[in-house]
Parts: sequence; structure tokens; C-alpha cells
Amino acid sequence: MHRRLPPLNALKAFEAAGRHESFTRAADELSVTHGAVSRHVQALEAWLGLPLFERHNRRVVLTEAGRSYLAEIGAALDRVALATARQMERGRARVLHVNALATFTLRWLIPRLSAFQRANPAVEIRLTTSNVPLAQIIEPFDVAIRGGPDRWPGYVGQPFLTERRMPVCSPTLQRRLSLREPAQLAQCTLLHSATLPDVWRQWLQAAGVPDLEPQASVTLEHFYLTLQAALDGLGVAMGPERLIADDVAAGRLTLPFAGPALPARSYHAYVPEAQAEQPAVRAFCDWLPVAA
Repeated sequence: MHRRLPPLNALKAFEAAGRHESFTRAADELSVTHGAVSRHVQALEAWLGLPLFERHNRRVVLTEAGRSYLAEIGAALDRVALATARQMERGRARVLHVNALATFTLRWLIPRLSAFQRANPAVEIRLTTSNVPLAQIIEPFDVAIRGGPDRWPGYVGQPFLTERRMPVCSPTLQRRLSLREPAQLAQCTLLHSATLPDVWRQWLQAAGVPDLEPQASVTLEHFYLTLQAALDGLGVAMGPERLIADDVAAGRLTLPFAGPALPARSYHAYVPEAQAEQPAVRAFCDWLPVAA
């Protein structure tokens, strides 16, 4: 079908002038002269065969026909701009900024991230780690992974992974000490994390040995260091089961006791409301529970 269309520059000038009801402001927006806008509008009026503006001394006012035409032309130009932006994005990687907890990133996210990249080759992940609350994150992000559930104004939260904590150690240490009962921890070195100072006390109380004194204690600054120390056989750590699942499956770590298990905060993906329906953000958030 042959389309009879007016010149695009004339449509752009008319749409900007009609939106502002000012040739001067339209000229500023389009980076052209006032005279250029006026000539484009006059050419469009001549092409249509009807006036689109009433000219007054220092201002212009849309005619009834002009208002009707503006409503349709504005929407059409918006659709053209959106379609153009989408096509331009096809050949360009979409950068997705993810801010996640440090231990979660090292022990869960990174080992699985290649699966997301294979499924979404046009998305470039830029990953940073931080343990601070959302309100204290300095750099911009599209997705933040934190514990939850928490309510943060302006953000949408999505749970994707539950968690609980139990003692964990190397298989070599378990065999050497024949660990089977919580009371046997009295002959062990307990590994503490400075970021979770009460977790051992809570577990020992739940296990029925609140007054247990270990042979030794070692406190490390970050939780991922505590898990590394457990892998190296230094002692027994309190392990989040989801983050050690790969090591347990591979035989690098073991859970010496059947229980109890301390409930822990679930992992949530928090997204700024304005970003929630972005295709790359949606793809990542949809992938997280699948990877779990």
C-alpha cells in the first residue's frame, strides 16, 4: 500500500510547536531557528490544506484541527522513537548492574552465572559486592540481592531462595574427631564470623548444649573467610546450607550433625520500581529461582 506522508521534519516541527504552543520553545528543543519551525509548519498546513495554528501577536494557539492532529501525530512519533530504540538495542549489549552479598556472590551466584549468560548473551553483567543495606548502596544498581523479607520504599522485592544454618566442617576433620553429637564440639575449634557474632550461641542453645566451651575459637572478619577456614580443616563453622550445597555435593564439606537447623533470612532480589519491567532485569529475576 502506498502511504501518502508529509515530510518528517515538518511533522517534528509541528509536534514540538503544538506541544509547547510556541514556535520559539519548539525551535530551542529541536536546535533550529524560529523561522525554520515557522516554515515547516506553514509547509505542513499547505500540504494538508488547512490551518493548524491561530497566529496572534506573540503567540500561537492550536486550532481544533491542530489539536486533533497533534494527538495522533504525537502518539505516532512516540511509537517510531520506541521502535527505533528497540532496534538499536538489538545489536548492543544491555548492561545489568547487580549488587549482591559477598559470600552469596562467591559461593552461589558466580558458579551459576555462566548459565544465565548462555541463555542471555546480549546482557552484560556488571557485578559488585556489598553487605550494606539498600539505602546505603552508593553506586547505581538494577538488582540488589539481600536478605529478606524487607520493605524498601521505591523497590520491588522478590524472594527466590530460602536458607538455614547448621555446623559444617571438612570430611577429614569429621573423621579425625568422629563427630556425631553436638556435645563433641567441646573438642573442636569453632570458627566465628565477625558479621554474625551470635550464630554459634543460638545454635548451641537450640542443640541443648548452651554452656559448651570449645577447645578453641577463631573469629574471622568476613563470612566467606570462615567457610574457607572450614574447607581447610581449621575448625567447624556455621554454614548456610544453600551456600555450601555445592561443596557438600562435591565432598569438600560435610554436615556432621542431623540437626537442629537455625532458620535464616531468605535471599531476595530487590529492584527499583522504575526498572522492574526492563527486559534484562526481568530476565535476571526470572532466572534466579530457576537457578535455585
